[in-house]
Amino acid sequence: MKHREWLSLMCSLMLVAGSARADEPRAQRDLVEFEKMTWVEVKSALAAGKTTALIYTGGVEQRGPQDATGGHNLMAHATVEAIARKLGNAIFLPVLPYTPNDVEAIPGTIGITNELLAAILERITEQAILNGFRNVILMGDHGGGQPQVYEELAKKLDARYGPSGARVFYCDQVYKAANDAFDRYLTQHGYPLSLHGGIPDTSEMMYLDKDNTWVRRDLVSSAVGDPVVDGMAQIGPQSPQNGILGDARRSTAELGKRAFDMKVDYAVRQIRSLLPTS
Repeated sequence: MKHREWLSLMCSLMLVAGSARADEPRAQRDLVEFEKMTWVEVKSALAAGKTTALIYTGGVEQRGPQDATGGHNLMAHATVEAIARKLGNAIFLPVLPYTPNDVEAIPGTIGITNELLAAILERITEQAILNGFRNVILMGDHGGGQPQVYEELAKKLDARYGPSGARVFYCDQVYKAANDAFDRYLTQHGYPLSLHGGIPDTSEMMYLDKDNTWVRRDLVSSAVGDPVVDGMAQIGPQSPQNGILGDARRSTAELGKRAFDMKVDYAVRQIRSLLPTS
């Protein structure tokens, strides 16, 4: 067979394969996002063993002049989707965009109270169980409400629904443990630590910001705020008052990928250890 004929044959086979993929029923694909599924697809996924619901919270807050206020929601959606796909038996519910916080002197923050968060999470969890999910995992990208609200609610609902076969757990490793591990990596490699709007936040957003709408990259080189020493922000009379606690100037998408992967890996390991084996 001549080279040109061989190429023509391969192209034809690829087109056929692509057409088959396009015609494949959506219920047979790897659907993990609840709000993009039909009720038929949800029912089929549950029957196929995807009986773990992931409830992930984000947040809206100012995070320096270089990062958009919805950064927690950007990171939350990408993280929970990656967790669901890696677990293989999970579907993630719509990311909750608000978490406990208060408006600050700098505009850009919209928060709810611990009481509201607890009520919302309780309602969503119960609705997930009524839909047919047998395990519900609570976790979040923002520190507000963690661990108290998430942990206490998970214990309460697990005690309520456990006897009927539905379990509720709080995954804390995706937030504190993974963030602490990334901070250790930064320290070991000579990067400055931050508490807010610094290298961890900005780098992860840069990694996930595929369309360049979430990070103002032209401002990253000047994104320095109040210094952080021994885990405390040193806010003095010369404070730039720009919302950054730390230094984001050395942020990179490569560092962001490392932080992102850590969150996913820590979460998947913990969730697998929590889920019933039978």
